[in-house]
Amino acid sequence: MKSLFKYLLSYVVPIVVALAIIVVVFYFISRNSEPKLQWYVVSPFNDQGLANLKFMWSGTLATLQMSFLALLISIVVGLIIAIPGIAKNRPLRATNYAYVEIVRSIPLLPLILWVYYGMPQIAGVQLDYFWAGVFALALSDSAFEAEIFRAGIQSIPRGQSEAARTVGLNYFQSMIYVILPQAIRRILPALGNQFAYMVKMSALVSVIGLQELTRRANELNTTVYRALEIYTVLIIEYLIIILIIGQAVRWLERKMGNEDGSARRN
Repeated sequence: MKSLFKYLLSYVVPIVVALAIIVVVFYFISRNSEPKLQWYVVSPFNDQGLANLKFMWSGTLATLQMSFLALLISIVVGLIIAIPGIAKNRPLRATNYAYVEIVRSIPLLPLILWVYYGMPQIAGVQLDYFWAGVFALALSDSAFEAEIFRAGIQSIPRGQSEAARTVGLNYFQSMIYVILPQAIRRILPALGNQFAYMVKMSALVSVIGLQELTRRANELNTTVYRALEIYTVLIIEYLIIILIIGQAVRWLERKMGNEDGSARRN
């Protein structure tokens, strides 16, 4: 944990400082603009601005929770879909191909609306804002996760599977204990990128009423009518979250790489 903190401190803090400098420069440039920008509505140095910032940031937890749950579900579904894609059976490969091509061809926004408004009519199941967003994000991302897993599994040399069979492991045992651990190490950056993608795409769930970051910003804008100031802060919020996620994934990737190197030397 200390090493992660040091890593984030050395890489993320300079980026945040650079962002702060850009914001300050933008603020002073905008002072001469017409009409005058009113940054006090999002300033932490007055009561109104601080209250507005707290209102916007209160949607962070919902954004992260929804994105993380959707990622977990999409990883499980994607792995299940990926297995037929590497099978020798042609109908199984065709099933994988059809699922991936159909799901990833559907835009996310119509899918969110279909899940929230269509599921009650089709299946008689009414999902709330949060779970409708989780389900739609997970379904959309599962096709991409399937391709990531398929590529990762196929990147492992066949000799690994043959060696697993020689020691008595069946197909599923070799996949769980031999192939997947190596594949996951290789696809970890792609999985991290998908989490960042989830966080960004979660903004679309605001259209059905979930109180996440973008929805909070929209509601605040309808109250104070300062779109540029509010959405500038919203962009910075997402930027900080995505940068932290990216650097955490890079740290984990480096740590796993170091462990692999130590194991090989031993």
